[in-house]
Amino acid sequence: MKNLSRKRPEKQLTQILSKHSGRNQTGKVTVRHQGGREKRYYRQIDFRRDKFGVLGKVVAFEYDPNRNVDLALIHYADGEKKYILSPIGLELGQTVISGSEVEAHVGNAMPMSRVPIGMAIHNVELHPGRGGQVVRGAGTMATILAREGGFAHVKLPSGEIRKIRDNGLATIGQLGNQTWKDTQIGSAGRARHMGQRPSVRGTAMHPGSHPHGGGEGRSGEGLKSSKTPWGKVARGMITRKRGKYSDKYIISKRKKKGRIK
Repeated sequence: MKNLSRKRPEKQLTQILSKHSGRNQTGKVTVRHQGGREKRYYRQIDFRRDKFGVLGKVVAFEYDPNRNVDLALIHYADGEKKYILSPIGLELGQTVISGSEVEAHVGNAMPMSRVPIGMAIHNVELHPGRGGQVVRGAGTMATILAREGGFAHVKLPSGEIRKIRDNGLATIGQLGNQTWKDTQIGSAGRARHMGQRPSVRGTAMHPGSHPHGGGEGRSGEGLKSSKTPWGKVARGMITRKRGKYSDKYIISKRKKKGRIK
């Protein structure tokens, strides 16, 4: 666990994160069990890492209430300040840099064509120039298994092996805060501060509100498989669209138990 700074976040890198409480522009609830969280500021994070050849120095590690990974505040040699995701092994005072000819040190960003085979990476670009889109969660890392025909074969945290263009950027290292998955919320009040509203069991509702509802006393679901409030199978159903264009880039699918096809 890094020593997080207690200073206020950089004003030019933050903006108010407006509350929607799970509702759309008409006020209809589209995501249940959301609402009532405390005010937050959104930290603008540099997922692109496109300041090529400019040295940056790590000056602080900061908490981000919007994600499960801590942030590192970088002061670049040209005076610009940016936040990046903080990997394991990044230290205060350490320098980071982006480019195609940089060394494969923790915190440096480089094309996947230059990353050594088997090295841990994060913040991986699926489309070159668009910024990192995958491997951004606490404790996650990906590894490059091979390179062929302009593509890198990347093993993602889910176990999926996927072909990604090797001219896209990735950052060296495994992301920190890997014990986040063991966190216990501990109290209802803390859950409300986080924006989580109470969840009512379907079996406690009447049959007009939920497929599990109704019955006399504490009756069970009475169904072959659990259902969502809208009558869909709740557990194990594959939600990925069949015949998706990106299927051709998946070498090996992630393996999950108990799936319903």
